[in-house]
Amino acid sequence: MMPVVVQDCHSGRVLMLGYMNQDALAKTLETRQVTFFSRTKNRLWTKGESSGHVLQLKDISTDCDNDTLLAIVDPVGPTCHLGNVSCFNEQQAPDLTFLAELEQVIASRKGADPKSSYTASLYASGTKRIAQKVGEEGVETALAATVHDLDELVCESADLLYHLTVLLQQEGLQLSDVIAKLQERHSK
Repeated sequence: MMPVVVQDCHSGRVLMLGYMNQDALAKTLETRQVTFFSRTKNRLWTKGESSGHVLQLKDISTDCDNDTLLAIVDPVGPTCHLGNVSCFNEQQAPDLTFLAELEQVIASRKGADPKSSYTASLYASGTKRIAQKVGEEGVETALAATVHDLDELVCESADLLYHLTVLLQQEGLQLSDVIAKLQERHSK
């Protein structure tokens, strides 16, 4: 029996802790849906078997001592039985996790009624208008920096990052694509 830390492949947020025996691991690898050994039910239990909120396996590995597993997953719905994204305190999520969550919200507005949100109205206006907003926010960010207005620099940087995320989504890209490019450059 080994503990399994379950982590969201998009946000990096730790979602839950469970336990696997050899049969649970074999079933997880076979079905690509995370299956645990439930100590309370005394049987194999596939997460989401009753709720439909499954954990689609992306990768699984052991720690340096080979006594704990890390399952990287793409969750379908909330992981916690209480309806929360994670079984752990929502206030404990790392700051950068918020970017992944924001990106998901932004993506969900694609194709929505333009009157329902500013994001949906941006998508409806098309790539040219979204790109124009990125340019405007970039200039405003630079100007705030040149006059050392730190509050304005933070506000304009937030606007820039938001509009850039919308633009990436519009073009079928994600922040992870940009991060991968940065990692590639860093390794050279």
